[in-house]
Amino acid sequence: MIQFERFTLENGLKVLVHKDENTPMVAVNVLYDVGARDEDEARTGFAHLFEHLMFGGSENIPEYDEPLQMAGGENNAYTTNDITNYYIQLPLKNIETAFWLESDRMNLLDFSEKSLDVQRKVVCEEFKENYLNKPYGSAWAELRKLAYKEHPYKWMTIGKELSHIEEAQLEDVKNFFYKHYRPNNAILCVAGNVTTEQVKQLAEKWFGNIPAGEPYNRNLPTEPTQTEARNATLEADVPLDAMYKAWHVSDRLSPDYYAMDLITEVMGNGMASRLHRVLVKEKQLFSNINCYHVGSTDPGLLVIDGKLVEGKTHAEANAAIEEEIEKLVQNGVTDEELQKAKNKTEAVMSFEDMSLLSRANNLAYYELLGDANMINTEWDMYNKVTAADIQRVAKDIFRKENCSTLYYKKKG
Repeated sequence: MIQFERFTLENGLKVLVHKDENTPMVAVNVLYDVGARDEDEARTGFAHLFEHLMFGGSENIPEYDEPLQMAGGENNAYTTNDITNYYIQLPLKNIETAFWLESDRMNLLDFSEKSLDVQRKVVCEEFKENYLNKPYGSAWAELRKLAYKEHPYKWMTIGKELSHIEEAQLEDVKNFFYKHYRPNNAILCVAGNVTTEQVKQLAEKWFGNIPAGEPYNRNLPTEPTQTEARNATLEADVPLDAMYKAWHVSDRLSPDYYAMDLITEVMGNGMASRLHRVLVKEKQLFSNINCYHVGSTDPGLLVIDGKLVEGKTHAEANAAIEEEIEKLVQNGVTDEELQKAKNKTEAVMSFEDMSLLSRANNLAYYELLGDANMINTEWDMYNKVTAADIQRVAKDIFRKENCSTLYYKKKG
């Protein structure tokens, strides 16, 4: 059981405190309730751009990393379609350095043309390197466009088009910051050998005077139910043919989420999974194959993707995947398969909980979902899943009309 306490500042900043007496370190995690889904379709990539801009200097701190390194700390951040998360780990005795750094950039970033230009170039290079010039780099952009027609999950976290970042203006960037990076749109989690009173004093001192922003009411378009199978073919300079199949699945808070997650474990996570065993080892159609889901807050995607063995066709590879899916839908899973999937899931969750930083991150994320105590109840939800639940959810997901397939062909 992971214990924690919570309080909220007058400006709306939610604060979680997790006491761990067994570490000399402290983790300070700031989660902002903003991701790529909150962007204007004509100006995408801003959430990810801010992941970089937040390290580009703030009102009183020209170089973010320098004082943190002097305090013996390390930091990083990540952006998804749903959230932006910043985290620091440093010795407990220097905890106030983390509060100073995080509050200063929440209060006022260094909005200069120079800072924007530097970070814009960094993000543009990342876009080119990972999505335009990398083999299979465009696969996810194309798959999202194929699967989503209305919901903003139809573009990637890094943005829909390179031009949106290239043409980002300082005024647009400022507006995005003051709309989303406010105390009332953030959750601060502090984990380590700290007391709630100590964290409360530090939070009031460093964050208490930051003005709250206007309440942000998310009103995103709902993705219509997919009523017919979609297919697209892409030709590119890649070493092997590949294919990506995506099915719409329920949202993160749906009771069916847990059965869906276990389905991906049984079907395609690791060398003992069904798809690897049959399609890689026995039939030798794929050189590798995976089954996973994107873990998004709103209704997301379950994906099967793989690289084909030289000389094998998309038609036979697709037929083989569908045959394995049909076995799952018709026959379900064995008790042994289900127990193995649960054991692996429990092991991953237990391993995550060993890390102070992971606990701080997860507590903040679960609080965003509605209740940080989900960190203590998630395993019970997985453990309740039955073989009948797996089969029922599989039947609902793996309908022909719910599938979008991207065939990635090698040029020539």
